[in-house]
Amino acid sequence: MTEYRLLSHMPRDTVRFTLYLDPALHQALRLKAATVHRSMSDIVNDAVRAALREDEEDLAAFAEREPEQTVTYKALLSRLRAEGTL
Repeated sequence: MTEYRLLSHMPRDTVRFTLYLDPALHQALRLKAATVHRSMSDIVNDAVRAALREDEEDLAAFAEREPEQTVTYKALLSRLRAEGTL
């Protein structure tokens, strides 16, 4: 019955699917939702959005640095040894 009430408040353009969580994560999510008076779906949606924004920022940073010369790990270690850092 609780699920029905939550779904009745969801926008019509949402997609319902099954998500399998570790039991400890599920418990933490349920407790957080109750504490902040939000649905678990809202919290998960916000977390996914944040992760996708972070990916977008990472991709932008990679694109910005693309023109830079690539240094191999072996070359970096050699340079650090030559500089006396290692």
